[in-house]
Amino acid sequence: MAAQAQQESAVDPVHDSVRDREISVEQEHLDRVYRRLEEKIHEAEFLMADAARRGQVGTPGALAERDAQVFRAGIHLNRLHNEYEDFLFGRIDLLPGRDGKKGPDGAYTAVEPAEGAVRPDNTADIAETLHIGRIGVLDEDYSPLVIDWRAPAAAPFYRSTPVDPGRVVRRRVIRSKGRRVLGVEDDLMRPELTASLDGHELPVIGDGALMAALGQARTHTMRDIVASIQAEQDLVIRAPAASVTYVEGGPGTGKTAVALHRAAYLLYQDRRRYAGGILIVSPTPLLVAYTEGVLPSLGEEGQVAVRAIGSLVEGAEATLYDSPSVARAKGSYRMLKVVRKAARGALERADAPTRLRVVAFGRRLELEAEELAAVRRAALGGTAPVNLLRPRARKLLLDALWERSGAAGRHTDPELAAELRSSFDEDITSEDDFTAFLDAWWPELTPAAVLDAMADEKRLGRWARRILNPGEVRKVARSLRRDGRSVHDIAVLDELQAVLGTPARPRRQREMDPLDQLTGLEELMPVREETQRERAERLAQERVEYAHVIVDEAQDLTPMQWRMVGRRGRHATWTVVGDPAQSSWSDPDEAAQARDEALGTRPRRRFELTVNYRNPAEIAELASRVLALAMPGSTSPRAVRSTGVEPRFTVVADSLGATVRAEAARLLDRVEGTVGVVVAMQRREEARRWLTGLGDRVVALGSLEAKGLEYDATIVVSPAEIADESPAGLRVLYVALTRATQQLTVVSQERDEPDAAGVPDLLRD
Repeated sequence: MAAQAQQESAVDPVHDSVRDREISVEQEHLDRVYRRLEEKIHEAEFLMADAARRGQVGTPGALAERDAQVFRAGIHLNRLHNEYEDFLFGRIDLLPGRDGKKGPDGAYTAVEPAEGAVRPDNTADIAETLHIGRIGVLDEDYSPLVIDWRAPAAAPFYRSTPVDPGRVVRRRVIRSKGRRVLGVEDDLMRPELTASLDGHELPVIGDGALMAALGQARTHTMRDIVASIQAEQDLVIRAPAASVTYVEGGPGTGKTAVALHRAAYLLYQDRRRYAGGILIVSPTPLLVAYTEGVLPSLGEEGQVAVRAIGSLVEGAEATLYDSPSVARAKGSYRMLKVVRKAARGALERADAPTRLRVVAFGRRLELEAEELAAVRRAALGGTAPVNLLRPRARKLLLDALWERSGAAGRHTDPELAAELRSSFDEDITSEDDFTAFLDAWWPELTPAAVLDAMADEKRLGRWARRILNPGEVRKVARSLRRDGRSVHDIAVLDELQAVLGTPARPRRQREMDPLDQLTGLEELMPVREETQRERAERLAQERVEYAHVIVDEAQDLTPMQWRMVGRRGRHATWTVVGDPAQSSWSDPDEAAQARDEALGTRPRRRFELTVNYRNPAEIAELASRVLALAMPGSTSPRAVRSTGVEPRFTVVADSLGATVRAEAARLLDRVEGTVGVVVAMQRREEARRWLTGLGDRVVALGSLEAKGLEYDATIVVSPAEIADESPAGLRVLYVALTRATQQLTVVSQERDEPDAAGVPDLLRD
């Protein structure tokens, strides 16, 4: 942009002076906004100090008010202290509206222009100018200095197009860093008008905001798209939250960014409704790390949990990858049957007691192995979780011992018989031998313990008979013996938790605050050591159900993973974002059935994103060849730009590692941002060694890890190797080929069957 400005200055100094003047206008407004923000910061600091003084009073009312005031002021102060690089990023200049109603943010709510707003000679006056930013700011007279990007008044900034401009004449994107305006880019929504602002003709600066945003270098973290949201994306972001919002879109259409912005928008619209939290489920930890900074930059944090699918179970974290065959076995519905059998079969351990001996009423009573087995079968006949069936098993053991004692026929009087039975049960259950037997014979099972039991090939073989074939049993058992868990193991653990259940625990006594002892507030006040903010964070960590669930890259979820996610949104509204053409799961129909079960009978609202903002047309065209093989009849999203740089093809001459390293070094010289090297999953560690010493702008990642990420340049290593990894390999290759925003290099080996130009067989017309 600097080079472009210099060129314009040399060619057209008048235009350059107009640009400088417009930058000065926006700088003046930004200075006023920051002065107002400083005033609000001082107000928040005063509230914090005032709250501390209230706490010294020591009365219940003063302390409760102090807690609430500190909490509110702390959140407000934290938001105000976050000076984002482009806090103020947009402006719209509007014609007079059809009505004169003002919204809560001080802006007029009219969408369409008033009658006579445009004069017969196609001239008009700008009636209202709104600046758009990350949070709303009002001046001392409660007039809007900045409109929150989520407010209804800001919607025309995203929705207006030359085809349907509404009241918008000019849309301006403001680029700033800290408190300094760097530049402006304008889009004219009504090019046929001659519009005036304060008696001067409205100037138009730049070549369009969207193209400027698309040309920026990528880093290893995702930028928000709040300044460049397009109309079809805005429709999704602002869609009503009721039921299920289902969004499909090909690579580069902004699905992940739309999902994150939707979370921020929903909280802004109805914070009370979503106090139960919003869960965003991402396919990989890499994508979580890539996106986790977006929500704070949009003015939202704390209420939204962004979790990788392998991090949804408390205390467990996926660190391993399964082979495609093992993944298919663990992820399919068949594993549900295995899990249910394993949860019950795990009670039968080699060291479990086979005889129960107790003394009651002076007699020794015994139950042998066959009788104990019959009791267990009867207890497990219930549908309750296994750990919750322990009281039932205990009662059935007592029934069997009572029957063995012969005492049942001693009394015909029902009251005497009931009293005798009660004494018998108390006599038995007070014995240490009975308690020890019950603990060993029906122990409390944990998901991790049952999963470890499934690592025993013989036991797993019994539980998986006629469900998994012997080869699958062997591979699954072997995978469970590794040190660590895979993303598919996490879903099995969650299913085991549901099948096993958690016995009720006695409530721990609350620690008393010393202040409670002085003021007698034990029943009135919360624990003083834990602030309300800390409590909110702790509850968010412990939360297992949410008010709204957003599933990113939903096409990759297995049936078992859909069941896991579904438990976290039993009473939630949903946003489901995905692209069938990018699915890495081998049986999409089975996954769709599991998805529909998780979503229940809620009505669906469907949207489709059709424009590819990431890839230039040259890369999109190459990727479309693979899409035609992976999903015949599918349509690629339309690329909005062309760079003139065709994908590069190279063939390995001597060493694969040396070839990839040389190509990575070449691309690092040609792009300002990041370079991603995508390899087959089994080559990940090898590829990282190839790139040692090239710096942190280049990263090696497996084909399944590339989902949702983007780089300035990408090297795809051996398309055939990626395509042959699994039954979904062609779809995975399609994903790999669509990660680059500027340049793409394809490295071929002999198995790729490259032609004379180095183009591999899979990528030829």
